[in-house]
Amino acid sequence: MQQSNSKSLRNLAPALNLFPNLKPPHKTLLFHQICVLVITFLAYASFHASRKPPSIVKSVLGPTVPTNLTQLQLLNNSGWPPFNGTRGTHRLGEVDLAFLTSYSIGMYLAGHVGDRIDLRLFLVFGMMGSGILTILFGLGYWLEVHVLGFFVGVQIVCGVFQSIGWPCVVAVVGNWLGESKRGLIMGIWNSHTSVGNIIGSVVASGALEFGWGWSFVVPGVLIILVGVLVFLFLVVSPEDIGFARSGMDIEMSVETNSAEDLQKVESEEAKLIDPENNSILDSSSAIGFLEAWKIPGVAPFAFCLFFSKFVAYTFLYWLPFYIRHTAVAGVNLSHKTAGLLSTIFDIGGVLGGITAGFISDMIEARAVTSILFLFLSIPALLLYRAFGSISMFTNITLMFLSGFLVNGPYSLITTAVAADLGTHSGGNSRALATVTAIIDGTGSVGAALGPLLAGYVSTRGWNSVFFMLVLSIFFAGLFLIRVARTELREKLSGK
Repeated sequence: MQQSNSKSLRNLAPALNLFPNLKPPHKTLLFHQICVLVITFLAYASFHASRKPPSIVKSVLGPTVPTNLTQLQLLNNSGWPPFNGTRGTHRLGEVDLAFLTSYSIGMYLAGHVGDRIDLRLFLVFGMMGSGILTILFGLGYWLEVHVLGFFVGVQIVCGVFQSIGWPCVVAVVGNWLGESKRGLIMGIWNSHTSVGNIIGSVVASGALEFGWGWSFVVPGVLIILVGVLVFLFLVVSPEDIGFARSGMDIEMSVETNSAEDLQKVESEEAKLIDPENNSILDSSSAIGFLEAWKIPGVAPFAFCLFFSKFVAYTFLYWLPFYIRHTAVAGVNLSHKTAGLLSTIFDIGGVLGGITAGFISDMIEARAVTSILFLFLSIPALLLYRAFGSISMFTNITLMFLSGFLVNGPYSLITTAVAADLGTHSGGNSRALATVTAIIDGTGSVGAALGPLLAGYVSTRGWNSVFFMLVLSIFFAGLFLIRVARTELREKLSGK
């Protein structure tokens, strides 16, 4: 039998060894659940804050989109080599592709590893690496680097480190939360994505006036500092400090006399009886990659997320650039204003994720909720493209609505759905990081393709980009139709 992932008191967060009063019975289960939610929220918000700078500095690095012959003649002189010239937007898209491709590949590996090693240390490792690589990208400004290979190489390695974050935080939160109100709680918790984007946009836009390198250095330092917080305080699992398994309302014995006593309780808890052959199984045994794909619902939601993240990440990487080069009420906005205005999309995304989680809990139908948001987002995007330039009010309103509807299902699938599927895999409690990695890793492939294709398609006009996004949303909804039909059938039959 494999050893349990809980290494008892030996693997406590350093702060709990330094401050023993934080451990039970002095603090309740609810206290630790809130602490875990806050710490993981800050951790992943810092991940997203460090991803935002490339979209903010695009309008500085890349060429000015020509509107007349004179600007076309000046095109080669604008931007930061090698991102200037007629192929500048293509190269910016290729840098995005480098990051997101390595991120999606790394996601599958990170989930596989995350189910087998200490999640706290693995998460800290990813945060430190992400911070260092983000800072390194910004150093290209002061070192006057104009080699495309440098920026591509940095983003490839950074993508691998960034991929560690999501499987780890979802697995940790899944350990601490039961199924009750999971959609709402994780919908609120998942606002870290949009909050991180907002923080990254504000910080990167504010630092841009001092040189685009600062737009990378400051978020890079931020994620390193939060990584120190995670190392000191994050507790991976309730069993690590003497509480019952997640989802139970009762606690283990609050008086923990020794590490040996706790290990004995954990070893008994880890044993499950296989109903088919009555053999003793180890619940800490990590599920296989192909086996996880066979869990009902994993594949449809994974491919739905492919197209959902295709859209969400196109906005993440190109929305400030689009705003900068699309006149609002006849006025072209500055680089800083465009970056700050793009946060409206993420603010809408925060409320969209919370609302989607609340609705899915209320009707107990994740797929139906996702389809509702997806199909409503199609007219929202078309309205934003058609009428967003009329005035600042219509731009903000329609951008908010688009973010609300686009990020709703994206948030729901990456959190509550992944946790549901990961904790219903035949009683295996170690499938959560693997299932999360499969769903979000598949989605990240779409996230890699979206910004890349936007860089190429935008040369034909923004109408073509929005048509591509609408088509992607339509396909996302198609993948969930069968699952939604099953949910509706169960509701009608009273199950």
